[in-house]
Amino acid sequence: MPVARILFPLPLPEPFDYAIPVGLAVPEGAYVAAPLGKYERLGIVLEILPDSAGEGRKLKEVAHVYDAPPMPRSMRDFILWAAKYTVSHPGHVLGMVLRARAGLGPSPTETVYHLTGQEPLRLTEARSRLLAAAEELGPQTATALAAAAEVSSGVVKGLAEAGALRPEVVETDLPYTEPSPDLPGAVLTDEQAEAAKELTAAVASGGFHTFLIDGVTGSGKTEVYFEAIAEALRRDPEAQILVLLPEIALTQAILSRFEARFGAAPAPWHSGLSDKDRRRTWREVVHGRARIVIGARSALFLPYRRLKLIIIDEEHDGSYKQEDGVTYHARDMAVMRAKLEEAVVVLASATPALETMVNAELGRYTRLQLSARPGASRLPDVELVDLRRAPPERNHWLSPHLIRAMQETFEAGEQTLLFLNRRGYAPLVICKSCGERLKTPGTENWLTEHRYTGRLVCHVTGYSIPKPKTCPHCGAADSLMGVGPGVERVAEEVRVLMPEARIEIFSSDTAQGGEATRGIVDRMEQGEIDVLIGTQIVAKGHNFPNLTLVGVVDADSGMKGGDLRAGERTYQLLSQVAGRAGRAERPGRALVQTYAPDNPAMLALADNNRDGFLQIERDVRAELGLPPFGRLAAMILSAPSAEMVDQVAQEVIAQAPNGEGIEVFGPAPAPITVLRGRHRRRFLVKAPRNVDLSAYMAVWTTRLKLPNPVRMSVDIDPYSFL
Repeated sequence: MPVARILFPLPLPEPFDYAIPVGLAVPEGAYVAAPLGKYERLGIVLEILPDSAGEGRKLKEVAHVYDAPPMPRSMRDFILWAAKYTVSHPGHVLGMVLRARAGLGPSPTETVYHLTGQEPLRLTEARSRLLAAAEELGPQTATALAAAAEVSSGVVKGLAEAGALRPEVVETDLPYTEPSPDLPGAVLTDEQAEAAKELTAAVASGGFHTFLIDGVTGSGKTEVYFEAIAEALRRDPEAQILVLLPEIALTQAILSRFEARFGAAPAPWHSGLSDKDRRRTWREVVHGRARIVIGARSALFLPYRRLKLIIIDEEHDGSYKQEDGVTYHARDMAVMRAKLEEAVVVLASATPALETMVNAELGRYTRLQLSARPGASRLPDVELVDLRRAPPERNHWLSPHLIRAMQETFEAGEQTLLFLNRRGYAPLVICKSCGERLKTPGTENWLTEHRYTGRLVCHVTGYSIPKPKTCPHCGAADSLMGVGPGVERVAEEVRVLMPEARIEIFSSDTAQGGEATRGIVDRMEQGEIDVLIGTQIVAKGHNFPNLTLVGVVDADSGMKGGDLRAGERTYQLLSQVAGRAGRAERPGRALVQTYAPDNPAMLALADNNRDGFLQIERDVRAELGLPPFGRLAAMILSAPSAEMVDQVAQEVIAQAPNGEGIEVFGPAPAPITVLRGRHRRRFLVKAPRNVDLSAYMAVWTTRLKLPNPVRMSVDIDPYSFL
């Protein structure tokens, strides 16, 4: 009897062997159910062992095989590789793959009702309203028709029995429309056409290739990789294409561009999907019918049948790093996945990460440059506003220079974008009587005041309370005061300065869901907003033709803390924000308020000297042996008390393996020392580039036996140092 080696989506150290009963066809990669403990569990057949593997062993049997195409070998290899690299259980990674496992079954069905044209013998007012709704809406469920006509569902049943409505059972998860590669695309410039030619040639030849589209904001990077997508669709009728975007860039605008270019909307995958939409996308991906998938980082772990092209747009974006559960960077994982799939992978950015630029310089990636915007549009002029010499008025946040520029822009009938990467009204609330800073219970996180909702919110844990009338520490009445600016406070200031201007806030508080986001973007595009005040949600994927002025309220906020990428990240974000201006015929400009105009990131931004800034970053990191010239890993311990976590941390450091060139720093309190009532300690491990740091961390963690209350997480190549 042959043996199936099955991996379950559970935190188990290894797969388990099961006998394959006579008459049950179980191919490698099959999705199966098998008994584990008291229950049958869904799992994946990693491999089929020879008959001899079951000799002399009393094995449980595979119970059921799902009617779905088997998971390809490349995907199974990717799961095992990702687990090893991230020092995770393979079952944890498989759990990410099976997030919509309901898609393994057949599509659910529902009954919809069609008009037959036959008029019932008895036509009441309720029936008349329902027939009118059916004529207007077309085939709908009984619930939808009854709601539209404001009648009970019994009226639908009565009309069906009378022959006026015909019921039909239909599947709810319909296949996606097949995209067409032959619809006309944009007219490319010579530079764009040359880049597209290289991409399409690589797609046509097949095999693994990695490209970097290094193009200034507004240079047409999307149009270039559209040509690669079209070539992949033409070359292989089963090819699947994955386009990764930062979640905040997954707007209706970008989805509409795909639909206009290929005649069909792509299959979406992101956190905002309903369970029904998630199940539909997952099923269509597994069966190979979803040809183009556009999604956030987790879309990389969908079980594609034939993945031939991966696009990572805005590849520098920090949101590609997953911080919870299995920690991974989607950009780096995508390159490995493309290698295993023998696919083409394209990284695109106006401000590529230093790691990506070094890989391009070393020849690992082919660099395609787009140095200019097409047509009449050009890059905006960037001016630094030195707040030391021309500060705002007391308790205000906009400098006189920026205020004048905004007023001139408004008088010219043009639009302004103010950028401040802080939600709410004030990032800190203190008591004027006792000096108490209001924090989230069980943490050291400050509460942010949201004046429009009258609440204090923690943006780390989600904790939220109504703003107290008295200080919870000393009891003083009306003593709580917001300190520092958030977007709501800046909007309040602008309304006083420009009472006739139409002002809106664009943040995750005001744009909750796709409809709200689309509404703000549409109003901005149509010129219904004069001043848009936003967080980083405004920095990516938007094209506002009448926007000519960008004002950065606080350019220095991202430079604080001990993050090795703080300067790079600040430059990238500010460059993206500034690039929103002047994207049509009218020239644009950006005013950047800063108390540190001599900072290399600020100077590079003003001079449009990205490469000079990256060279400074490169030299510093090379000297210190930091990524990409060295490697880092983090280990975080947490426990209910400081005493417990400190004691365990000392035991953990005593078990650290020796390794040539490896340095272990810590334990040290994490910057966010207490989170959700748990005290946190961090270790940072630094190693030369040629060291297998994943293997080192795996050896270290297997030596440890932690008490039950203590939790540990490992982060290879950390991006957050909190």
